[in-house]
Amino acid sequence: MTTKPFIIDSHLDLAWNALTFGRDYLQPVAVTRQQERGSDAVARNGNAMNGLPEWRSAGVALLFATLYAAPASAPLGTAASYETAEEAHTLYRQQLHFYHRWVDENPESLTLITTRPQLEALIARHEQEAAPPVGLILLMEGADGIRTPEEAEWWADKGVRMIGPAWSATRYAGGTAAPGPLTPLGEALLDVMGQLGLILDLSHLSDEGIEMALDRATGPLMASHCAARGLLPASQVPERHLSDAAIRAIAARDGVIGLPLGNGFLLDGWIDHRDRRRVTLAHVVDQIDYLCDQIGDTDHVGIGSDFDGGFGLESVPIGLESSADLPRIGDALADRGYSDASIYAIFGGNWRRFLRHALPAE
Repeated sequence: MTTKPFIIDSHLDLAWNALTFGRDYLQPVAVTRQQERGSDAVARNGNAMNGLPEWRSAGVALLFATLYAAPASAPLGTAASYETAEEAHTLYRQQLHFYHRWVDENPESLTLITTRPQLEALIARHEQEAAPPVGLILLMEGADGIRTPEEAEWWADKGVRMIGPAWSATRYAGGTAAPGPLTPLGEALLDVMGQLGLILDLSHLSDEGIEMALDRATGPLMASHCAARGLLPASQVPERHLSDAAIRAIAARDGVIGLPLGNGFLLDGWIDHRDRRRVTLAHVVDQIDYLCDQIGDTDHVGIGSDFDGGFGLESVPIGLESSADLPRIGDALADRGYSDASIYAIFGGNWRRFLRHALPAE
């Protein structure tokens, strides 16, 4: 690559980390790791991968920042959980307020993106300024924080632009480790989202849920952080990864698939904290190759790292020591024969095209 890329990372659980572990993502990764040495944060979530200096060093310009909590009944462990819709609503509102406060208190470092003009202004600033702010687009992962489908309008008014109905199973859909279809409530939510122009995130839905969503959704859709199941036949949760049919269907709707960079999405049969030297940037490119081959082009694949989303440094490929190293993926793609234009598209151009269509005009 001849110039720094404009990187868009389509999945980061920033508020969850800040409120659960007290992580300050405005400081360097090295500082966070030093502060958290021997802590519960590292034991439960690994050593941190993200920090503002690292994002700026890499050319990360825009993040899909999640609102995330999990049902207490979920088979997958998590540090923040709920039992009722009211409890979920409270947890998600706390994270929403965190993002608004974070941006308001740090306007030189962060900016909330909710419209196309704001996106274009951010792009212009990254072309013209040495240290522009990093943009945040709010993504709700798991929809139980929305007490009724109609309440999605309130969340949209507060800046949420993307909703994924599932994480594990929710009131709206089956999900990872608890597969099932969209529920009637989930179908109603998709109808409201279509009316509001909200973006549907298919991540964590089962095959049945994805098929139903593709049939019902009328608005823009994507998969913020999903890998190809075809390279992961031994996965303990195969429905967490996209089938070939789902990959092609998302692309046919001009959606984009963000590839997570945890080793469990890259090496078949990976077990957490196994020797990470077994996983390299070649495994990242293998997944990108597979996705592009299924689709037939490089126009519908991006990066959705999910760094610090339940895994950290211990569970990412060698060569990625923090988010500052994301450009190394471009070097690995170039070695595999990808053109600069395709590399820039995968790093952020594809998401830019998608957002220019999917975000509201005002």
